[in-house]
This record gives sequence, structure tokens and C-alpha cells, in this order.
Amino acid sequence: MLYNPNKQKFIIFIALTVVTILCGLASRSSYVSLPVFVSDYAGDTLWAMMVFWCFCIVAPRAKTWIVSLAAIAFSYGIEFSQFYHAPWIESLRQTTLGGLIFGFGFKFSDLICYTTGILLAAIIHYILTKNQSQQPISPK
Repeated sequence: MLYNPNKQKFIIFIALTVVTILCGLASRSSYVSLPVFVSDYAGDTLWAMMVFWCFCIVAPRAKTWIVSLAAIAFSYGIEFSQFYHAPWIESLRQTTLGGLIFGFGFKFSDLICYTTGILLAAIIHYILTKNQSQQPISPK
């Protein structure tokens, strides 16, 4: 069997997505006691990181800057969509999953959190993938 770096990256990105989701849910849980600053901003920061990892799953060969741009465009798009208040999207936001995905109201601080989360994920992504082109495919 040949070593497949894309399969390995795919598994890593899925694991990072799951860990990020669990950390994000924990940051919003009443069972975890966090400093106020962290509890106020960790969820949105981790949400954007999760978006980044999801784009990595969809495009595991993409360069860090491409994934970063896609994640920032998606995250900012969701945030700006919160200016839209049609009945159908408001009913969607009232569900647990809809609220987690679409949020409830625009906040400038969310844009800062999204940028921070994507920047952190981009740094991790760059570190994980910077040597990928130097590794030959070899038997396992």
C-alpha cells in the first residue's frame, strides 16, 4: 500500500473539525467555567476555525491562503446575512442548529473573532502542510 498524504490530511482535517466543534460547544456550556472574555468570544472564534477545517476537508490540496479567503468570505457572509430578517430565516434561526450556524444579530466583534479563528487555523494549516510537497510517495 502506498502512502497517501491526501488521505492522511483528510483524516487530520476531520479530527481538527471534530475537536474544534467539541471545544466550541464546551465554550458555550454551563458545565465549563471560563473567564468572561473567553466565554464571550471563544464560540465565534472556534466557529470560524471549524469553517476553515470544513473547507480543508472539501479541498485538502488547497493552499492556506485560498482556504483562508474561502473561510473568511463564508463567515463574513453568514454574519452580514444577520441583517436579513425574513420570516423563513428567522424560523430557521430559532432551531438549535440554525442558531449555531446563522446566529441571531450582526455584531462587529464577531468579525474580529472570525478573523482571529481563521488566522489561527491558517497558521496551524500552514505548519501541517508546508512540507507536503517535499514528501515523496513511498511504500508503507
